[in-house]
Amino acid sequence: MQAGDNKSYDDINVTPMVDLYLVLLLIFIIMTTAGVQGVKVNLPKSGKPSKLDGPKMQAITIDNQGNIKLNAESVTLESLESKLGQVKARTPEFPCVVRGDSQTQYQIIMNVIDVLGRLNISQIGLATKPPK
Repeated sequence: MQAGDNKSYDDINVTPMVDLYLVLLLIFIIMTTAGVQGVKVNLPKSGKPSKLDGPKMQAITIDNQGNIKLNAESVTLESLESKLGQVKARTPEFPCVVRGDSQTQYQIIMNVIDVLGRLNISQIGLATKPPK
């Protein structure tokens, strides 16, 4: 027996324990974000429907031929900008959703988004179909 063999084992290797904690933290984060999205509640009913004073959402639809419609009314890019400018004059903040056909050229959708950017419309949504 040599003199160097009498080492004390005071050191504990904590690397596997830290790895385990990080994996558990990652699983916890993923599970809590997945659980929050699917929460369903039974909303109470009011006695009388109230009129909402909020802004009306503007829907811009672009079909596969490149035709642009604002709330089911055919428009050009120039008339789209003027009509949305009139809405913005009445209501400074309003939501706007852009619905483009999957066969639509991407440049036409970008032109519509450029119009929304020039008008400083910040509440923009791009409509998509959920996966099956």
